[in-house]
Amino acid sequence: MTFFAEIIDQVLAQPLPELVAVVAAVFYIVFVIYEKIICWFFAAISAVIYVWLFIEAKLYMESMLNICYLLIAVYGWYQWVIGSSDTDDKPIVTWPLKIHIRAISCIVFLAIANGFLLDIYSDAIFPFIDSLTTWFAIWATYLVAQKVLENWWYWLLIDLASILIYWSRDLKLTSALFVAYVIMIPIGLISWTKSMQNQSQ
Repeated sequence: MTFFAEIIDQVLAQPLPELVAVVAAVFYIVFVIYEKIICWFFAAISAVIYVWLFIEAKLYMESMLNICYLLIAVYGWYQWVIGSSDTDDKPIVTWPLKIHIRAISCIVFLAIANGFLLDIYSDAIFPFIDSLTTWFAIWATYLVAQKVLENWWYWLLIDLASILIYWSRDLKLTSALFVAYVIMIPIGLISWTKSMQNQSQ
């Protein structure tokens, strides 16, 4: 059996809900890279499925995160619609460093507080890391909805941490998804940078 055939067999052996969620998530990131509004539809599908999957894996903050993803998918669709017309898409922007410093400070505070609560009152796995990646992901998804270029740098760190978390909870296909995300991040960053430069011209 060839290497690729083994990979296909492993993929097909995964639970159907996780497989559907992963495929929807792949479509989401591809359409985000090319600034296609349909990305939010696939984000919503993936989020709904992952709410349940992460509860089963005792990653409660990740489950909450996907509820937020669902809400932000609606918000992102709305933002991209009202921010564009037939001739002009919602523009890509950059935000000042001071905004990111304030956001990071707030996220770290929230993650520590959240992690303590989960550690004491639940059977959550990795309560502090889970909380940190969750709050950062909420912020990064909001940046995607606002078409802020820096979102890609946040996702690089979030996705690297998520690979280890999901692998340890036997969500192998989801872990592989985040490996793919890491590979695709430079593509997204380059694509959005070029788009922003074209806007300025």
